[in-house]
Amino acid sequence: MDYEIKRDYYLEQLIKRKNNSLIKIVTGIRRCGKSFLLRTLFKNHLLESGVDESHIIEMAFDLFDNIDYREPKLFYPWAKEQLKDEGKYYFLLDEVQLLDEFVSVLNGLADKKNCDVYVTGSNAKFLSRDIATEFGGRGDEVHMYPLSFSEFMSIYKGNRYDGWNEYITYGGIPLVVLAETEEQKMTMLDNLFKETYIRDIVKRNKIRNIGEMETLLDVLSSTIGALTNPNKLKNTCKSVNQSKITATTITKYIEYLEEAFLIEEVKRYDIKGKSYIGTPMKYYFMDMGLRNSRINFRQMEVSHAMENIIYNELRMRGLIVDVGNLMIVENGKDGKPAKKQLEVDFICHKGSKKYYIQSAYILGTEEKMAQEIRPFLKINDSFKKIVITSDTPKPFYSEEGILMMNIYDFLLNPDSLEL
Repeated sequence: MDYEIKRDYYLEQLIKRKNNSLIKIVTGIRRCGKSFLLRTLFKNHLLESGVDESHIIEMAFDLFDNIDYREPKLFYPWAKEQLKDEGKYYFLLDEVQLLDEFVSVLNGLADKKNCDVYVTGSNAKFLSRDIATEFGGRGDEVHMYPLSFSEFMSIYKGNRYDGWNEYITYGGIPLVVLAETEEQKMTMLDNLFKETYIRDIVKRNKIRNIGEMETLLDVLSSTIGALTNPNKLKNTCKSVNQSKITATTITKYIEYLEEAFLIEEVKRYDIKGKSYIGTPMKYYFMDMGLRNSRINFRQMEVSHAMENIIYNELRMRGLIVDVGNLMIVENGKDGKPAKKQLEVDFICHKGSKKYYIQSAYILGTEEKMAQEIRPFLKINDSFKKIVITSDTPKPFYSEEGILMMNIYDFLLNPDSLEL
């Protein structure tokens, strides 16, 4: 397939930030499309809006041809030499974490009135966490994910049901999506994990026991959407692989995996107490294809996959997402009051808006419906409550005022939370 996948949402984010005097930083997992966004889609926008090509300065630090320019004393003079006049210059710098002293270099460029700086990076440790501090308030982050289901369907030649089956199996890494056969997709995902992500993490963090980290990855892949903590993970690693990994090492490895944007940690939030609960927490993979590759495409529970994809979609839409915990007191079978914990899959915030969301692959029976909406009925506020399922024919509101919608309407309509 020879398609150009449009990434209009992210392109619009860059266009909105044009000439705002800040350093635009596109972060995200490697191979999610950052370079294509910056050096093809955004560059084309600049050209189409009348910017002369000589005023668009590109540098890809991950290319061997440019390896010498990772040295700031070579790159910075070269960059200044490109400024031939007082006109606006657009710097498009790819994989900038490979440039030594990049914070100082980028601040130096951004300090020039006729420079507008855009960079990509694949490591949160070098980029995201530095934005608020080392960049001195001059960093402006656009976080990019692999293809959403809507972006995937924009080039998929088939119906949404077949598309969904492919998407939950092979994910949304553009290179994988564009591969012709299932065998190619599986091979590509396996190679990406081994030759790109794991190799990067091991090299960057000087990990000696690669087997330990791979065991942890396998366990995390098998427990997406499950509440866990480092001690639980340690015990699972021990029982599954006789691993002697410690909880402290697991905490460190999870941090490395998050820094590479492979996984995200989701904290629990006490709905009544309005405070965060330290442990346990959940972990979701940023791409289902990568997750499935780790388990050799064997453990394909659609309910967990759907929950992971809903989480990613909410994050792509810019929402802050937590897992909801609700403590209630009800009479037990013996008639005595007893404490019970209910869970809301996701509590989402964006500005003043808040949504409570349950992921339920198949409702099927009235009992299952009652189970899913039960936590909602115990929450005493007026924010929107939504159940996303695969077997709801079209969106509707229940008698209790809960919005019921199917996964396709949720994913394919960017305004689905406002129905």
